[in-house]
Amino acid sequence: MKYGVYLPNFGPDVDELVSLACDAEASGWDGFFLWDHVTGFDQPMADPWVTLGAIAVRTQKMRVGTTVTPLPRRRPWKLARETVSVDRLSGGRLILGVGIGGGQAEWDRLGEETDLRARGAMLDEALEVVTQLWTEEPVTHHGDAYDVVDARFRPGPIQEPRIPIWVGGFWPNKPPFRRAARWDGVFPLFRNADSLEEEVKQMQEMVMFIQDHREDERPLDVVALGATLPSEPALSQERIQRYAEVGATWWFESIAPYRFGEGMDGPWPTARLRERIQAGPPNRWG
Repeated sequence: MKYGVYLPNFGPDVDELVSLACDAEASGWDGFFLWDHVTGFDQPMADPWVTLGAIAVRTQKMRVGTTVTPLPRRRPWKLARETVSVDRLSGGRLILGVGIGGGQAEWDRLGEETDLRARGAMLDEALEVVTQLWTEEPVTHHGDAYDVVDARFRPGPIQEPRIPIWVGGFWPNKPPFRRAARWDGVFPLFRNADSLEEEVKQMQEMVMFIQDHREDERPLDVVALGATLPSEPALSQERIQRYAEVGATWWFESIAPYRFGEGMDGPWPTARLRERIQAGPPNRWG
């Protein structure tokens, strides 16, 4: 099991996010992952890719990435440039999380595609374009949403065969998880899971569904998301072990104001975020 910090890209400013990432690496976390929003919260907001570039040059070992980037509202060739830049700045540590996104603020109110099925098709096509551009070979693509003619992007990413791609989605909605079966990992959220037992059960069902649709034997990264308490190390570690038993390979510590009794639109207790990060992942506790 690996352990990652999972933070919104708003609240703390860019300098604070970079500083929190440095603290995370020093405290033994294996990864630092940001949300990818452009609006919708009454908070100062940082561009996740600019921020990840700064984090990449200030850290040495941690994985870095987004969970998740709504690719249908980003130009795939622009994202190809951004991902390669961060991968090279980090020495090959980037993970790209993708999804179709949600919320009126970033879709309806900005003139983006609102139909979820259309966004799913755009995501699949955009991933095809991005991964082709990563190869450094000339790319021509004529699709329903994107047209590329004889484009060659250099350099490519450091990682071989390419930057890992994780797919996010709400279980039991099946299309995101059929999509995840074609890539490298999955970032699931669970509806109607009001207990640990129910969420573990749903995660097991999800992993089995993906494996049934997988066409090769490549390892699959599976993220479990939640919050742990340094004051209760045994209970926290037992909870994480339950997820590991059904296939989880990453634990993402969800750190946001609501953890501390604050609203998402209220003041951000950055000092308390830092305190939790500095306490380290549960595998470091006694």
